[in-house]
Amino acid sequence: MTPKKVIVIGAGAAGMMCAGNAALCGGDVIIMEKNSRVGRKVMITGKGRCNVTNNCDNPAFIANVPTNGRFLYSAINSFSTQDTMDFFERNGVPLKTERGNRVFPVSDKAVDIVDGLHRFIDQSGCKLINDEAKALLVKDGAVYGVKTASGEKYYCDSVVVATGGKSYPLTGSTGTGYLLAKQAGHTIVEPKPSLVPIVSSDPWCKDLQGLSLRNVSLTVLSKDSHKEIYKDFGEMLFTHFGVSGPIILSASAHLVHKQADNYYLSVDLKPALTEKQLDARILRDFEMFINKDIQNSLNKLLPSKIIPTVIRKSGIPFETKCNSVTKEQRCALANAIKNFTINIKGFRPIEEAIVTSGGVSTKEINPKTMESKLCKGLYFAGEVIDTDAYTGGFNLQIAFSTGYLAGTNCANNPYDY
Repeated sequence: MTPKKVIVIGAGAAGMMCAGNAALCGGDVIIMEKNSRVGRKVMITGKGRCNVTNNCDNPAFIANVPTNGRFLYSAINSFSTQDTMDFFERNGVPLKTERGNRVFPVSDKAVDIVDGLHRFIDQSGCKLINDEAKALLVKDGAVYGVKTASGEKYYCDSVVVATGGKSYPLTGSTGTGYLLAKQAGHTIVEPKPSLVPIVSSDPWCKDLQGLSLRNVSLTVLSKDSHKEIYKDFGEMLFTHFGVSGPIILSASAHLVHKQADNYYLSVDLKPALTEKQLDARILRDFEMFINKDIQNSLNKLLPSKIIPTVIRKSGIPFETKCNSVTKEQRCALANAIKNFTINIKGFRPIEEAIVTSGGVSTKEINPKTMESKLCKGLYFAGEVIDTDAYTGGFNLQIAFSTGYLAGTNCANNPYDY
């Protein structure tokens, strides 16, 4: 039986998983990558450590995909988070599970994940071509090849678009896949940043630049109703423009970006303490530094960099001595610590987003195979599809699950053109 010819466009997480599995299913596979190295975006994930997946069950995975999670039922059931972990262990990458069930390579090096995927496509017999796909060759409602930037035409039975979204364009995610999908008649849900740092209108954020807060509780609220929109616990970071870090990135996925200034953030700097316990702790510290100014008495309780801002928010004069702080002032100080508010002005651009929300409409893709409903032999995998998840390894898992499903189907679905 003649092997089916498959072209996978993009050698990222989804593309390499797809190509390798298509080859294992008997396909004659070309994987087309415009960068000189594969897995460029994978290399920078998880601050270079690569949070490769989340060690959770399938319902928990779906619960962490706010955009079109139901579309991924077949994909995650075909290739689960456990399958991803088993895959990398088999391909020479030992893994470990950390807080929040986040899975990393034992080495803490993203390059090991990339190398594992590269070995996989090599050993499965894929042919890697360094060229850029510029157009799909389509006839009578079916794809039959790809035209590249160099002018070459490659003919095939099926094409998988796994080009990523528009986040981190320096890694090659420039939105090329949207243009290819449009050429085949697909609807593109407007791409927008998801999991993106938040810009604040508070000028003091710049003063706190570089300060990382761990084990804090974050609540996002509506300015009008003060209704809780989102709540999380973990790590955040102050920047020259506002705030970033894992809990901030996850929070951004819950907000309507065109209405950014309708929200504000409340950070509990001491979530392990009740207000009564915090007041008792403040009293003990004041007794220890009884003759000092209040600004010099909180170093055991808070990072020194944030103390001036907390005191400013409490309304207590900086030169106030600890022995003269009133009960009302202590209450105001405790509130500034338990309800450290940050105003939202907007979001950083899509180029700085961890992932792209939007992309090829899921209504036009068969969720059981990842094949286009509009163009025979055309498949999609990864971030180019309109799905996105919270931080914690879920977005890479989307890439692996959709890549696997597309790969196992595209090599078995020929079209006679």
